Parts: sequence; structure tokens; C-alpha cells
Amino acid sequence: MKRRSATVLTALASAMAAALTTMLAFGLPASAHDGGKTGATELGDPDYGVCRGLDSRCYHNWGNFDLSKGVKVLVYTRTPGPRHANLGPALAPGLNPPLTDANVAQKAMVRLGQENGFAVDWTEDVTQLATPNALFKYNAVVFLSTSRDTLDDAAQTSLRQYIRGGGGFVAIHNAFGTEYNFPWYEGLLGGANYYDHGPAQPGVVQTADRNDVSTKGLPNRWAFTDEWYNLVPFPTNVRILAKVDEKTLAKGVKGSMGHPGHGDNHPVAWCQYYDGGRSWVTTLGHEAWAFTNTTTADGAAYFQSLIVNGIKSAAGASPFCR
Repeated sequence: MKRRSATVLTALASAMAAALTTMLAFGLPASAHDGGKTGATELGDPDYGVCRGLDSRCYHNWGNFDLSKGVKVLVYTRTPGPRHANLGPALAPGLNPPLTDANVAQKAMVRLGQENGFAVDWTEDVTQLATPNALFKYNAVVFLSTSRDTLDDAAQTSLRQYIRGGGGFVAIHNAFGTEYNFPWYEGLLGGANYYDHGPAQPGVVQTADRNDVSTKGLPNRWAFTDEWYNLVPFPTNVRILAKVDEKTLAKGVKGSMGHPGHGDNHPVAWCQYYDGGRSWVTTLGHEAWAFTNTTTADGAAYFQSLIVNGIKSAAGASPFCR
């Protein structure tokens, strides 16, 4: 009897060890993140080998920025791959090239900066990101619907050193779907990236954390229209700030490449400390009117408030990710 009990205990221990190994290898399923509700599972929990998460000790306060000189950000919109219509035609080389009325999103970011106390430079010229010292002129760098391999080797190194020196990073919309083969950048996005999306359609955004600077002025629920990105991997070690209520998506959430959505925990904005810097990101921002309308019924004003205050927090001008 004792021998049989020992055999059973040994088998049970082996099974538990195997389950633990699988969990460590593949990460918690999405259902573990969303209270057991339905959604995509086994989306990975990669280790990016840097200090990341919600512990402010991951931040490097090394004196590279002086807020007494004001806040300045760089908006980067280079698109070697697909280009969102709200970006308009590709920009000329250099810093602050001429913008046309078709460059809706870029012009809106300049306006939002003017209205909210920060200066904005803009570019699609990767050489403007070639050195860390060029980036240290900015309190935050905003990737606005960039796509695919938008950085060359020099810019990849420069961005990494800038973040390690305490820089701020903001990703808007298709900044996901960028640099797929640069694992450090995927970590900068919160250990997440774009996989696919379903139909662009109206839905309801749920403000998940109203204590953060970027969300405290938002209602609990607000209408918005977007593409509602599905993510692989699923973000980890981040503070989820907003998510979409999938039940409000009349056309469904299943993506063009088969992703079934994220169930009751489908994030659309989050923040984290990463490798010495601050990272604030949102998958929202597909529609041109979201950058220009001033109304709340369509959610445009709420979206603009979200990104403006996200930028200011990543830049260090407001409390970050609290």
C-alpha cells in the first residue's frame, strides 16, 4: 500500500513539474489574465532581458532632461510598409518638412502640442534618429502609425541608448506592426505586438484605470471606432489603462488571420517602465477624424485627451504610470 501511494505521489509530482515547465515556456494563457473568460490562449510571456514593469526603480534618472527648458517631443511616421490614410503622402527628408492638409495626423499632433504646452518636431527621415544625442533633445519620441522595418541599424541602437538614458516612448496605433524582428522593440511595446484585426467598427472603450494621468479625466465607458488590434504576444508586466468591450463589436472581433480576440480583457492602452525609460502605448488611432474632431459623442475628444496626457507622462512632465 505504501509503495502504491509513493508511486501515485511520484506520478503526481511529475505531472505538476511538466505543467510548470509548460507554463514557464509559454506563459499564462489569456484566460489567466481575464478571470477565466473566453479569448485567445497561450500567447507567450517572453523575457526581454531588461528591467521592465511597474517598479520605478527600472527608470534611469541620469540627468539627461531639463524640464525647466520646456517639453519637446519628436513625432516619427516613417512607413516602409503599409501606410495609414491619416498620415497622408510621405514626407520629404529632414526635420519638420512641409505638411499638407492630407497629413492629418501629423498636423493634429503639432496642434495638440501647441494647445497642451509641449513643442513638436516631426520627421520620416530615419537619419534624424541616428544618434542618442539627437534624440536626447526630446523628452519623448512618438511613433505614430509607423510600419514594418522603420529603423535602420543606427536608429535601432540610438533608440535603445536613448531609452536606457531615461527617454520617453509613445506608440500610437500602427507603431504596433512595426519592427517585428527586433525583440527589444517588442518589449518596449509591453511585450506585445500586432497580429491582426477584425472589421473597423464602432465599439465601447472601458477606462480600466482612472488613477493614471492619461485616463483620470475619461468616463468609465466611451464610444469610439477603430480596428481593435488583436495581439501576439499578449502584454505582460504592464498597467492596463483602457480596453475594448468586445461585446459591443457588432461585426465581431475575429481577425483577418484567425485571431479570436481577447475575451473580457482586450487592452487598447497600457504603460510600463522599460530598460531605463518610460513607455506609454495605445493601439487606438486608425480614423483621421479621431485626431481632428473635438466632440465626445464619437470619442475623438477622449482619444486626444488620452494621447496628450500619455505623452506628457512619458515625457516626465506628469506622474507616470501610477
